[in-house]
Amino acid sequence: MNPLKSVSASIITGLVLMVVLSILLPASGGLNLGSLDRWLHIISGVCWIGILYYFNVVQIPALAVGLADKGGPGNAGILKYIAPPALLWFRWAAVVTVLSGVLLMEFSYGGGGLMKSLMLREGYVTIGVGGWLGIIMALNVWVIIWPNQKKVLGMVAATDEQKAKAKVMASMASRVNFVLSIPMLMAMGGQSHGLPF
Repeated sequence: MNPLKSVSASIITGLVLMVVLSILLPASGGLNLGSLDRWLHIISGVCWIGILYYFNVVQIPALAVGLADKGGPGNAGILKYIAPPALLWFRWAAVVTVLSGVLLMEFSYGGGGLMKSLMLREGYVTIGVGGWLGIIMALNVWVIIWPNQKKVLGMVAATDEQKAKAKVMASMASRVNFVLSIPMLMAMGGQSHGLPF
């Protein structure tokens, strides 16, 4: 069986390759809970933010073009087949990213409990800002984007007027997350890679 022919087999293959490389590469430090948590945080964050960028840079503008094209195929295929699984990965990647990030803050950036880890303490301001931006973005996903997308996609009953309002709310909340992701990514990388605050 070719592992590249299914998503789950590809994920498993990637995990096996990660384990092998962590054993073979001397600088990797091997497998331990801290490195696994950091890896989980990075990979889930790439998934979450990658889908966020796909929505804002590709899908939302393409849907607008599709609506304007009266003779074209319309947006039914995207709304029926692409958006639901993309939103599933999007929202759960947000949860995994935040939870693994909280653990990372606890074990790698000072510890002392969740709130102490997320306080903007000296030496940890950059990562703390990044953490708070990530938490705000995840709340946006679950409290605003997802409930409104369920209306837009017809997963919950809504009138046409409610769907139109939900579409605007979900799009604006997604755009807010898109904007917040830029300083959030700067703060995440900046803590370990040289931002002076």
